[in-house]
Amino acid sequence: MDASGVDRRGELMQQVHQGVIMPRDPKLVVAHGYDVVAGTYLARHGQSVVRDRWLREMIARLPDAARVLDLGCGAGVPVAHRLAGRGFDVVGVDGSVEQIKRAGQNVPDAEFVHGDMTAVSFLPRSFDGVAAFYSITHVPREEHAKLLRRIAHWLKPDGLFIASLGSGECANWVGEWLGTEMFFSHYDASTNERLVREAGFNIELAELVDQDNDDGRFLWVIARRH
Repeated sequence: MDASGVDRRGELMQQVHQGVIMPRDPKLVVAHGYDVVAGTYLARHGQSVVRDRWLREMIARLPDAARVLDLGCGAGVPVAHRLAGRGFDVVGVDGSVEQIKRAGQNVPDAEFVHGDMTAVSFLPRSFDGVAAFYSITHVPREEHAKLLRRIAHWLKPDGLFIASLGSGECANWVGEWLGTEMFFSHYDASTNERLVREAGFNIELAELVDQDNDDGRFLWVIARRH
């Protein structure tokens, strides 16, 4: 490679880490990143007052013996673990091989699927509830509307959806996070509320909440399928 080629590659990588372009499939970036930081992530984010609040909201609103889908389940702690502990039938999905491995060990009473949440397939009206805690913001925002429609399709009528969504504009950011490369993408809060409604949901509560671990602000949404 000549000098101009080397300079071009350096410019490309600089653009990547400024969030201008993506070097490869962002879903692979996310999956590999969570493989790398599996232990680090659990140590830092295993406890969260904010997440616990919304998990309590979910548990309180679900019917007895509900079937619940945990999108972006990670290592299964605490969401899948607490849901299964309450007697719910839990299915978790995550793109990280390492996280799915840990989830199976941490929550043996739940079912875990290694896969892309935007491509995984479930029968319509399969679930009473869907949780998406800190996961949809790792999906390219151009796919959020379709993903939300898929979630509504999986839910029974009046099924419960609780998720953390973006609070501001973020157009496909790639950069260093927890010591590895990571990808984030989301719209502003008002756009996200509109997308949720257009997907077939009635919003019961939408609230902007600062994280208790200095990791930004999210729009938390509680919604029901029409």
